[in-house]
Amino acid sequence: MEGNNQLTNSKDSSNKNKYIVEFITEKIFLISALVAVLSLLLIIGFVFYKGLTPFIVKGYSLSEFLFGTEWIPSNDKFGILPMILGSLYATIGSLIIGAPIGILTATFIVEVAPKKISKFISPAVELLAGIPSVLYGVFGVAFIVPNIQKIFKLPKGQSLFAVIVVLSVMMLPTIITISETAIKSVPKVYKEGSLALGASKTETTFKVILPAAKSGILAAVVLGVGRAIGETMAVILVAGNSPIIPKSIMDSVRLLTTNIALEMGYAFGTHQEMLFATGVVLFMFILILNLILTKISNKAGK
Repeated sequence: MEGNNQLTNSKDSSNKNKYIVEFITEKIFLISALVAVLSLLLIIGFVFYKGLTPFIVKGYSLSEFLFGTEWIPSNDKFGILPMILGSLYATIGSLIIGAPIGILTATFIVEVAPKKISKFISPAVELLAGIPSVLYGVFGVAFIVPNIQKIFKLPKGQSLFAVIVVLSVMMLPTIITISETAIKSVPKVYKEGSLALGASKTETTFKVILPAAKSGILAAVVLGVGRAIGETMAVILVAGNSPIIPKSIMDSVRLLTTNIALEMGYAFGTHQEMLFATGVVLFMFILILNLILTKISNKAGK
């Protein structure tokens, strides 16, 4: 009897310890989730508070801020239309160049390349993702910018075109890696069925496999665009940073991200608040673009 009682007590003690461990684990998970959510809310709340102060408290015109073409803080002129257009042009341009190259590279790795070559390319792409963004900018300044200047015979090579080229290269690892995973996840039955019906390997790739993987591929493009929009250091080095509306792809530009990075270090008062307002516009710009791309991705997945 005593032995049975001891066994029962040890089981109860063991169960109690398990419940305690589970309770503590659940609370740790909850705290971690709350920290992540609260961090996001605090950042967004602070940026919006500082960014909206000039318009709500000081009476600055929101329309002049969004559609003004002059950014001269010393003269109390804060127009960010050149930066909005520069960011939009750079994003669209890098998407036009980077997305097709990334998708075709992923297709080559999965469907075309021999295993020896694909085993070499995949780690190289992963290594490309690990390179710090400032090194992309240094490469742009040392190689891309001088060649643009030389080929097109320009006074200087820092331009919207240089930004597009650098951002296109920077978004490639994201697009390639995720697209590769999406293509690999397509059931082999699709490919075998298409080939059995007499379709060529190229027809099978473009008419069966890629359409079947389009949801994952579009998700890759969304994440790649997010990388391009938020980039700062590489863009600062190759953009020229002139706060004017670009009339040509060879003109110098200043993006929303670079506008904040260049001036936040010494800005104060209204100037600093307007930089926070630029951050609010950047946040809304990224949010709207991601919502559009996500909606397209969801429709493609249905």
